[in-house]
Amino acid sequence: MQWIKVLDHLPEQENMVQIKVYHKKINIIKHQHQFYAFANKCPHAGADLGSAWCNEGYIICPVHRYGYCLKTGKGKAGQGDYLRIYPLKIEDNCIFIQIKKPWWMI
Repeated sequence: MQWIKVLDHLPEQENMVQIKVYHKKINIIKHQHQFYAFANKCPHAGADLGSAWCNEGYIICPVHRYGYCLKTGKGKAGQGDYLRIYPLKIEDNCIFIQIKKPWWMI
């Protein structure tokens, strides 16, 4: 896996930014002064998470209201599923995520 620079600035507001890396939509959100990166597709029913929101450390799917932990991706009790979370780091006010390059792009 490699670190990819995805934003050349740090968003100041606690809102979401959607990016595309290797043909995958990924959301970056600032919540309580921390940044998180997660897959745009809800694991429950495939809904677009571009209009999801945070509630008590969980990203909430706008379609069925399923919740996923921002730190681990684990669904709330009884869900039994996980949202893909991408490792994220900040260097020189830029955001990088760690993602594997698809085999067909190597």
